[in-house]
Amino acid sequence: MRRPAFLAATLTALAAGVVAVLGGSPASAALPTAAVALGDSFVSGEGAGDYQPVTDLNGVAQSFPGWSAPNNNAYFCHRSANASIQQAALPGIAARFNLACSGGQPHDIAAASSARANGRTVAAQLDQLRAVGQTHDIDLVLVGLGSNNSQFTFGSVAEKCANRFIADAWTGWWEFWAYVNGPVEQAPCATSDLATDAQIAAATQETVAAVRQIVTTLREIDPDGQHRIVLQDYTNPLPLDVAPRFYTEDGRADDRDKFRDLGAERYAAGCPIHRASLAAGHWFSGGLGGIVRAGQSTLSAEFPGEDIVYLNVQRAFDGARLCEFDASPTGALATPIRLQDGPTGVPVTSLAGKDKIAIQRIANACATYFQTCQESWHPNVAGHQVLGQCLAAAATSANRTVSCARQPDGRIVAG
Repeated sequence: MRRPAFLAATLTALAAGVVAVLGGSPASAALPTAAVALGDSFVSGEGAGDYQPVTDLNGVAQSFPGWSAPNNNAYFCHRSANASIQQAALPGIAARFNLACSGGQPHDIAAASSARANGRTVAAQLDQLRAVGQTHDIDLVLVGLGSNNSQFTFGSVAEKCANRFIADAWTGWWEFWAYVNGPVEQAPCATSDLATDAQIAAATQETVAAVRQIVTTLREIDPDGQHRIVLQDYTNPLPLDVAPRFYTEDGRADDRDKFRDLGAERYAAGCPIHRASLAAGHWFSGGLGGIVRAGQSTLSAEFPGEDIVYLNVQRAFDGARLCEFDASPTGALATPIRLQDGPTGVPVTSLAGKDKIAIQRIANACATYFQTCQESWHPNVAGHQVLGQCLAAAATSANRTVSCARQPDGRIVAG
């Protein structure tokens, strides 16, 4: 078994110091150590705020461009200073680089994101990784891939199920005139609405191929060969069922036609979704975990000398998911769905008293200016802090599979 990357880095540094004292020179110049994040929104820090400027394909650092700017602007990668890679306790790491991008897909690892539909104007993440490798000794790489691919994206899945709930809550099945682009399905989401087995299989192939490119590149750019790759999966922002408080409102549940008061109540709490959709959502997040787990097992077999760890965080938010308790969204580890009434920068926190026309207008702002709602259903600052604890455990564990779970008392246990 290979030494943990941090231990190896420490021994290397000590050896370099001894050589320097004796007047010699190390075999290769000692570079400062680094941890790097690659992948999509769950590692970029989406939902955690304090987003940093992002350099675009033209070498220009893009700061916030305004709410009505094109969503392909590099800034909307939403690389947060509060992301898990920044919050994790990583002894021996001198610098941290967040190269992930919200909405990132396997395609974006080896190719510029802008080369695909709806991609952002940033260089291939491997090109960015190579640049880090020129100035730093990369000891840890956090990878979050699988939720977005050519088959489905997390955003489209979330949008579908939330839109069905909102349409069901505010409009009758006969009110076709209320929809600008035709009627919206109002039935709860089933597993087949989120992803089919064939789509999961195709997404797995894409993701494994992208991680293979990361492994190959690290073998080329890391001279000492001492690095750990942590493949993190995903945690569902919603519970298996909502708290009883959110079952009904004004005597109406979500299994009947039109339930506006209940719709407004769940939206305010952060979970505008049918109860019957929740099981399908957990099936989907479990499928994402399977994609990541396949990457670890496949590539560990292909590269037996590589230090590749699967980090399972599917239970990291247990007991603190949206609408799992009465006070939601206060105290939750994920961001509620929040829309804007146009690109105003002001979130709509309540839909109470709004008619179906206002609801459609608000929902259309998300479709036209996706940045106005893209933080929805992602880890918040506290959630990324929890994921940072999980990452810290995976960075030093002797195990190649690390499961991280939140206990009833709020403690995070990983092993």
